[in-house]
Amino acid sequence: MTSLAQLLQSEPTFFIVLCGIIGLMVGSFLNVVIHRLPKMMEIEWQAQCAELNGQTPKDTPRYNLLAPRSACPHCGHLISAAENIPILSYLLLRGKCKDCRAAISARYPVVEGVCGLLSAYAAWHFGFGLAAFAALLLVWALLALTCIDFDTQLLPDDITLPLLWLGLLFNLSGTFVDLYSAVLGVVVGYLTLWSIYWLFKLTTGKEGMGFGDFKLLAAIGAWLGWQMLPLVILLSSLVGAVVGLTLIVALKHGRNIPIPFGPYLAGGGLIALFWGQALTQSYLQLLAAP
Repeated sequence: MTSLAQLLQSEPTFFIVLCGIIGLMVGSFLNVVIHRLPKMMEIEWQAQCAELNGQTPKDTPRYNLLAPRSACPHCGHLISAAENIPILSYLLLRGKCKDCRAAISARYPVVEGVCGLLSAYAAWHFGFGLAAFAALLLVWALLALTCIDFDTQLLPDDITLPLLWLGLLFNLSGTFVDLYSAVLGVVVGYLTLWSIYWLFKLTTGKEGMGFGDFKLLAAIGAWLGWQMLPLVILLSSLVGAVVGLTLIVALKHGRNIPIPFGPYLAGGGLIALFWGQALTQSYLQLLAAP
């Protein structure tokens, strides 16, 4: 184990490539999480509603992240290990099911590729060590949350809450910021969006965002500290405004159709993770310039 750690530390290229490959495999698993976790939540909610109504929950087949095996939604063909190699299998199958030749969504290899690239970049940016390992976990969680929120407008507590606690745990040793800044980041992150939510609701009578957004920003604050939250909010708001206007103007997206804010918070968090310090310093230097 010691020799492997020494190898990864002494050979940065090997470490970057290894993290990229691991990222591709994790991306394949994230596709499962993105697809199944909302359905698992729905099954759980239905069981809870049945219990509250004094009914016996219906017996449902086992359904979680591991069972049943992944299968084609059109013909039920079980996906073999050879058909589940990140990106490569999609290319070899030409984006179609091996059995019925139905089209496979291009999002599967896109998620795998993005996860692999971000993982390799995190390894290059931080180098071998605890910070790189922590950054990988944050990247993977934010990627899963982004896709789930796009699909369902949900940010599952099963991801956001463990992410919050992990951020605090990593910062016990000051991996990204000191613990004081991390704890304050949780409080400030949650209360900031909570305040905006209630201000908007009292003013308009409508809900402008979900409670999951509060928890996600609190989790980002736990990782990056309260100092980075203004930058995260600014970046996410700018990207959200641009994407929202594009959807409305170019794609005729109805103004009354809600647009999830979680993906933009996640994007702002990733930018702050990698370039937050540099952006902040550049801004301060710009203000100080005569």
